[in-house]
Amino acid sequence: TFRHSQRTVPTVPALWATQAQQRWASSLPMNTVVLFVPQQESWVVERMGRFHRILEPGLNFLIPILDKIRYVQSLKEIVIDVPEQSAVSLDNVTLQIDGVLYLRILDPFKASYGVEDPEYAVTQLAQTTMRSELGKLTLDKVFRERETLNTNIVHSINQASDDWGIRCLRYEIKDIHVPPRVKESMQMQVEAERKKRATVLESEGHKEAAINVAEGRKQAQILASEGQKTEQINKAAGEANAVLAKAEAKAKAIRLLSDALAEQNGNAAASLSVAEQYVSAFSNLAKESNTILLPSNSGDISGMVTQAMTIYGSLAKQSSKKLESVSPEWAMEKSEELVPPAP
Repeated sequence: TFRHSQRTVPTVPALWATQAQQRWASSLPMNTVVLFVPQQESWVVERMGRFHRILEPGLNFLIPILDKIRYVQSLKEIVIDVPEQSAVSLDNVTLQIDGVLYLRILDPFKASYGVEDPEYAVTQLAQTTMRSELGKLTLDKVFRERETLNTNIVHSINQASDDWGIRCLRYEIKDIHVPPRVKESMQMQVEAERKKRATVLESEGHKEAAINVAEGRKQAQILASEGQKTEQINKAAGEANAVLAKAEAKAKAIRLLSDALAEQNGNAAASLSVAEQYVSAFSNLAKESNTILLPSNSGDISGMVTQAMTIYGSLAKQSSKKLESVSPEWAMEKSEELVPPAP
């Protein structure tokens, strides 16, 4: 607390005049020669109207009449309510702001003789500094950067209060009141922002769902194509194996036929087989189509068989000539196998 002599009674605002006047009106200690100063207090003594010394806590002695206790300064941390005031932000919004100021006296001499009323001076400095700092910020930043705003106010107060022997420890904004219309617009802005976030989240959900569906279709097509590919490969391999099997069977049948023709009476057996096939072919002609093409000598079965055997003999001779051009000895062996002996 600040306790001054009765000669220093400044004019103070009505909002906090009661508490301050109680501190100022408290009677100063009288010079009783032997004085006991309480802890965390400093008593400023004047001798014949001039500063003499500062009494420290404990036992002290003064000269009657010549020495007088003029100021009593508390060294404890002091809490001051900063009255509500109006300020205009950077975007021209009028705000009503109040706060709490925490300070401490570091130099009782400066606090007594450097300023008329330290508490009133610091309070006014806090109000003006707060208005100045609020004018640098927009309304949105005022709510988001309250900690930064408090720090800037404390720094500005300490720069000016060094000559007063006072140190501002911290400043806290209590309440910020905005006009009703601005408050409604802020609520509408918050609702719009929430709707925007909800719409964005919904669209992102649809987007992810569409991506997942497309990815699933892509994977399904890839798997289907791989299945078709495997099926075609297996089918081609099966057809190739079937062709090879047919070719091997046919080759084996031809070898067996050639071996049979090379044996005794092979031509007679071949003639019998050709005659059977000839008769079987004619028996099926009328079943498959109404149009029938018949040779001129269809009744001469022996002639047809002789003609077929003649064609077979000529083909055997041609193949023997081709084999001779490659290797005469190998061709002679093959011609003996291909051309059956005469019956």
